Amino acid sequence: MIDTTRPNSTRAAILVPFAIVTLNWGSTWLVIRDQLSVVPASWSVSYRFLTAGIAMLAWALVRRERFDFDARGWGFAAALGAAQFVFNFNFVYRAEQHITSGLVAVVFALLLVPNALFGRIFLGQKLGRQLIAGSTVAMAGVVLLFINEARSDPHGSASAFIGIALTCCAILSASSANVMQATQMARRYPMNATLAVAMLIGATLDAIWALSTTGPPVFEWRAGYVAGILYLGLAASALCFPLYFNVIRVIGPAKAAYSSVIVPVIAMFLSTLFEGYRWSPLAIGGAALAGVGLVIALTARRPAR
Repeated sequence: MIDTTRPNSTRAAILVPFAIVTLNWGSTWLVIRDQLSVVPASWSVSYRFLTAGIAMLAWALVRRERFDFDARGWGFAAALGAAQFVFNFNFVYRAEQHITSGLVAVVFALLLVPNALFGRIFLGQKLGRQLIAGSTVAMAGVVLLFINEARSDPHGSASAFIGIALTCCAILSASSANVMQATQMARRYPMNATLAVAMLIGATLDAIWALSTTGPPVFEWRAGYVAGILYLGLAASALCFPLYFNVIRVIGPAKAAYSSVIVPVIAMFLSTLFEGYRWSPLAIGGAALAGVGLVIALTARRPAR
């Protein structure tokens, strides 16, 4: 018998994809950093979503999803592609040229704030008290992580300001796409087919931007770069975006954005393993508060109504 008193966000159908997305995206910051050594950022973004779009196209065809979009459907896919797969990631990749990947991940945790505000404005969702309490605790943790990373960032204040500003632009772009996925318009069209079109449109726009700003295509045949493109395109994009957008449709953009609160903690753990990252008291306290805030928010019975 199904326990109807449990909030949707504590059910396995949500927790499992939530965990997959969070663990996967927590690892992407290190991979993105490696993508910036030779190839211009916009070309790397284009290759990533060309790979992801082809994979999504194949999966949609296997599932026999229809691509007969009307004008609104094509417009929705194009807008989603521009917000999520062009502006968001071009800002993120460029931010990592100015500040550490850890600091970018920490600042991106603020995605929770515009997701909650846009959900209230455009979807009419009123935030429950428990979600607000969890958000407050988690944001306190993010502030501690931010202070810790800002102190250790080697790039200097001017570069840090540029990197943080670019990350904030990425947050607004990602939040717009998140809220779009929670609308009734998004539910009119099959998700995999829509994402395939959005990713391919996004990859095309990325390539046009790269060509106009950095010149002809550049590709690095180094094994690590190729593996990074495949990982970011297939695992971090073709696998995770359908999972994440489905979570948004079930529990709303505010709760779904809690993945971005835990992502920097995972990124820091991975940095400990692969980059020799050393945990300070601020980092430990921030990670602990982020985890507590996540538990408080995800167990809310009426997070948004």
